[in-house]
Amino acid sequence: MSAETISARKAAGLIASGEAVLVDIREADERARSHIPGSAHAPASRLGSAALGVAPGSTVIFHCQSGSRTAQNAGALAAAAPGCRVLVVEGGMAALRAAGVPVSEDKRAPMPIMRQVQITAGSLVLLGAVLGALVDPRFHALSAFVGAGLVFAGIMGLCPMANFLALMPWNRRVA
Repeated sequence: MSAETISARKAAGLIASGEAVLVDIREADERARSHIPGSAHAPASRLGSAALGVAPGSTVIFHCQSGSRTAQNAGALAAAAPGCRVLVVEGGMAALRAAGVPVSEDKRAPMPIMRQVQITAGSLVLLGAVLGALVDPRFHALSAFVGAGLVFAGIMGLCPMANFLALMPWNRRVA
């Protein structure tokens, strides 16, 4: 099983004509900030545990933010929609928007957690490097600590920083 790549313009035509079901595989915090009205939601992190409930013979178009997650998970996406024609949008949400597909946005929704992790981790590493160079070399330990945390997160599939950031008041609205 595999998924076929489709341009955003062709996807927009299939969506507008009602010939295809559009499925957003981004995480809930990403979708809260912007989504395509009428699209189904099946986060990539939960694809194996939930059926899409799409009738065999249907055309299913999957999209993510940039197209990379759908390309990386093409086999799993095809398996999630057995008996269906499975398509993935090249360029993802940004390309669909550029192709004229209406997008509902909520700028009050928090920034996606992983972007918050990237900003926080990057800031702490930079702070440790600058303070280590200008104030005291022991500040390099901050950069090393954050680096070790990122390695741990990658190996274990757990991100304590993301869990911590999810508890912050600005993120409680999505939870």
